[in-house]
Amino acid sequence: MTMFPETRSDPPPRDPPPRSARRVRGAVARGAVAAVLAGLIAAEGVVLGGQPTAPRAIALAAGVVVCLCAVPWPGVRLEVRGTVAAAVSLATTVVLLSVDRSLRDWGLGESLALLLLLGPVLRRSAAPTAARLGAALAVAAVGAPARDAHPGPFTLAAATMTALVCAHTLSLRAYDTRRLAELRAVRGQERRELARELHDLVAHHIAGIVVLAQAGRWTGADGPGTEAFARIEKEGDEALASMHRLVGLLRDSARTEPVAGLKEVRELVDTFSRTGPPAEFDLAPGLAARVDRASAAAVHRVVREALTNVRRHARDATWVKVSLEPYGADGLRLTVRDDGRSAAPAPESQGGGFGVAGMAERVEALGGSLTAGPGPEGGWQVQALLPATLSAARTDRGSTAP
Repeated sequence: MTMFPETRSDPPPRDPPPRSARRVRGAVARGAVAAVLAGLIAAEGVVLGGQPTAPRAIALAAGVVVCLCAVPWPGVRLEVRGTVAAAVSLATTVVLLSVDRSLRDWGLGESLALLLLLGPVLRRSAAPTAARLGAALAVAAVGAPARDAHPGPFTLAAATMTALVCAHTLSLRAYDTRRLAELRAVRGQERRELARELHDLVAHHIAGIVVLAQAGRWTGADGPGTEAFARIEKEGDEALASMHRLVGLLRDSARTEPVAGLKEVRELVDTFSRTGPPAEFDLAPGLAARVDRASAAAVHRVVREALTNVRRHARDATWVKVSLEPYGADGLRLTVRDDGRSAAPAPESQGGGFGVAGMAERVEALGGSLTAGPGPEGGWQVQALLPATLSAARTDRGSTAP
């Protein structure tokens, strides 16, 4: 199972709470909101019930309905609750303004419930729904105090609170949108990089098959075998052409740098040691010859980003250890550890965790998982598990390390 990664500036990873615990927390939250709103409605009922009239009964009933809509009931969509609340509140305001302007209590609980609905609608709903329903809820929240016999101060206070809620929520929505766009851009870039590397690797193997088919066709005797070799050669050429076209669509620019392997990982660690804290690369004996090139490229990508994070967020680190060892029957376990303390949250312009998202995208594309968080002995640890990546000993130059 893949775990969501964390950046150094994020809180330590925690196991997700059981489903029963989440249900209990949700019930407690709903109960707390309902209790506060019920208290306000009860107080208003006492005030309005002193001299019972039809307008006062309408105002109290509307407040009860709107407050019930503000409670996050399971199975009832936010948009449905918001629509009902806005419709009831606006209709009540129109009716009361046309028949009575002498209310001593215009519905504080109702206004609070409308604001509790306005925030989530503006932040979570789709843009068209947020615009329409958000406007209706805002008008309802500002219009409710107009029922009072002296609406001026109350309407001004409601308008101010509504404006603050709208401004704060829309800023959060813009932040969420920007973060999501940047995360998608990082993932897209990582996928294009992975496509380039897979192209280089797979094209190498397909080209080898085509060469062998050509050799078999020219050295073998005439017969069904020769025809089969010719078909293999033709299919291989078509596969290479299709792959070139596909990767050409995915690439941002034509890049021809070779796919990095374990040799480059050691060079990367050595280069880091010359300009930062001492770093070690511990490679299990005999492992280099068994790692396939796609996995070696993924290891290089993870180590490069992990070392970048150490340099950026753990400037007090005194050592860094990179280890690569077998995991399970034929998998790999890569661990990058340091002894630095967790840094303060990094500004978005400095990365904001997107590098970790790129590492996770690369590892997950190979069927593995990546975790990042405080190490068991302090400091920070990044660990990647790559299943089914080891094979019999091989002499692939791109997969060897000194």
